[in-house]
Amino acid sequence: MKCYDCAKMGKDTDSAGICIICGRGVCSEHLIREEIPIIGFKEYSVHLEGKDIEHIDRIVCKSCHEALVENVCEVRT
Repeated sequence: MKCYDCAKMGKDTDSAGICIICGRGVCSEHLIREEIPIIGFKEYSVHLEGKDIEHIDRIVCKSCHEALVENVCEVRT
């Protein structure tokens, strides 16, 4: 699988991971590894609480990361 963002720029780069939100392949330059304990997908939501939370980093692409950060900021204000 090739990196989606690199392909948009005309580059041919192998992906190093897959975004857990949109499923795009991303190279090491375009991926973000961050702990994301709660993920919602329309009517399907996974809410982890207390001891059930896995403290591991998940891979997301930069576009999905920006959307997550924007949504978290809107919820907090």
